[in-house]
Amino acid sequence: MNPGRWEALYAVHIEEATRLAYLVVGDHGLAQDLAHDAFLKSASRLHGLREQGSFGPYLRRTIVNLAISRGRRKRAEQRALARAGVPSQLGTPHAEIPTEDVLRRALWTLPVRQRAALVLRYYVDLSEEETAEILGSSVVATKSLVARGVRALRNHASKEEWHDIASR
Repeated sequence: MNPGRWEALYAVHIEEATRLAYLVVGDHGLAQDLAHDAFLKSASRLHGLREQGSFGPYLRRTIVNLAISRGRRKRAEQRALARAGVPSQLGTPHAEIPTEDVLRRALWTLPVRQRAALVLRYYVDLSEEETAEILGSSVVATKSLVARGVRALRNHASKEEWHDIASR
């Protein structure tokens, strides 16, 4: 593929890819890194795609997979540090989030797969089938992830509202 084609693909997809990554991981720098990594992985496989139009969905799936893998590694590192008795140095992972943004804070408390399912389903506005394909799961499993995520968001929001009322 010629360099001009790569640049055109990048220009078309990188902004949306970065937004998706940000919504899934909650950190601007990490989102940019994930989006770029996903673009490189996806672009290197472009020749294997049957339709050129399937690059966007393939890129989204790669972003979600990279975010899930990163989340797993991070949890494993935290468990290893805890076993070794090393105090956590992880403060608030999303410090740039305004405190009044209850929904966004609640979203980032969810497990990565639930968060990705909600972002793909409601922010990217994909169908249940498209979301399931990107997550690499069945439609039933995806519906379950979405339902559990929505339930968790509602619970979190109602606790936040109660806390706000009680603190007045």
